[in-house]
Amino acid sequence: MYAPERQQEILRLARESGRVDVLSLAEEFQVTAETVRRDLRTLDRAGLVRRVHGGAIPAGRLDFEPDLAERESTAADEKDRIARAAIAELPSDGSVIIDAGSTAARFAAALPLEAKLTVVTHALPVAARLADHPGIALHLVGGRVRHRTRAAVDAWALRGYGEIKADVVFLATNGFSLDGGLTTPDLAEGAVKGAMIAAARRVVLLADSAKFGREHFARFGGLDDVDLLITDTGLSPQDALAIERQGTEVARA
Repeated sequence: MYAPERQQEILRLARESGRVDVLSLAEEFQVTAETVRRDLRTLDRAGLVRRVHGGAIPAGRLDFEPDLAERESTAADEKDRIARAAIAELPSDGSVIIDAGSTAARFAAALPLEAKLTVVTHALPVAARLADHPGIALHLVGGRVRHRTRAAVDAWALRGYGEIKADVVFLATNGFSLDGGLTTPDLAEGAVKGAMIAAARRVVLLADSAKFGREHFARFGGLDDVDLLITDTGLSPQDALAIERQGTEVARA
């Protein structure tokens, strides 16, 4: 079976059952798991499926939002490279905002113990990773905590970010595209992300390449709001150039 035929069958199975997993597909088509992952990446970039931990779901489920535990294990190597590259963007003895999300949490975990920073976050996992850093003055923004992301949202969070101006915000997103900008499934999360953009002098977006081309319900900014996108080499040079034409520097880690 040729790859396009296999991919068409994978898409049919995904639409029938609501989800497909890599190992079952590899066994059914008698190919390696890596071959299936390549098929899923192809279908994902065509906008036909969405990759999730261990497999994929049909793209028709526009507001599907995997929980934090599932996102932690998705594209883990790419997120680690992005997190390490983002360390170079830390200001010297300055102030930063760190967003919620699995890549942002990996970035927080990568911060050196000797770092001397003021850090503001509304994300409980980020705060937990930084609470013991002796050189970090940690500020936790409050609000209603969304269970899916472990992040504070609504009026308290918006008010907190409205009272500061940080040197850099390390921002996360569920999707980014040339036309759709920066998007996330939840309006409350989107409002907080928009407030973070307004609360920083420089915006650094941490997003793996699988999120490129994805659009979700809540738009919270455009690519022209982003000073630097740090992504992985899965983003093609052509797509990186198209993003840079919109005024955003791109680093592929």
